[in-house]
Amino acid sequence: MFQNTNHITMDDQDLNVKGMIQNHNLAKHIADVAWSKLITTTTYKAEWAGKRVELVNPKNTSQMCSGCGEIVTKELSERTHSCPYCGLILDRDHNAAINILRLGLQSLRLTDRCPSLQ
Repeated sequence: MFQNTNHITMDDQDLNVKGMIQNHNLAKHIADVAWSKLITTTTYKAEWAGKRVELVNPKNTSQMCSGCGEIVTKELSERTHSCPYCGLILDRDHNAAINILRLGLQSLRLTDRCPSLQ
C-alpha cells in the first residue's frame, strides 16, 4: 500500500479475498491478516481525512516488470524479480508495489479525478 503525499490517493490491490480463502494453502494466512478489514478501515480513514483509496486489479502486478512492462513469469516462492528483457533486478514485492502505484495513478488519469496528474 502506498500513500502518494503529493496527491490525495492511496493505491492497493483489489483482491478477491473470498476466493483466496477457498485455497486451503492460503486460507489461514489470509484470514490472519484480515485483508478485507484492512481495506475497509483504510478506506474509512482515508475518506475521513479527505483522501481516497484506489483499488487496482492485482493481475500480473508481481509478474510484470516495472521497468519495461514485459511479463516475467515466476513461481510464488521466487522472491527476486529479475527481468531478462531490460535487466532490472528488484525484490518481487518492490516490483509489484511500483506496478500497483502506477496502475492506481493511471486509473486517476483515466477517470479525470485528479487533473493535476495529467
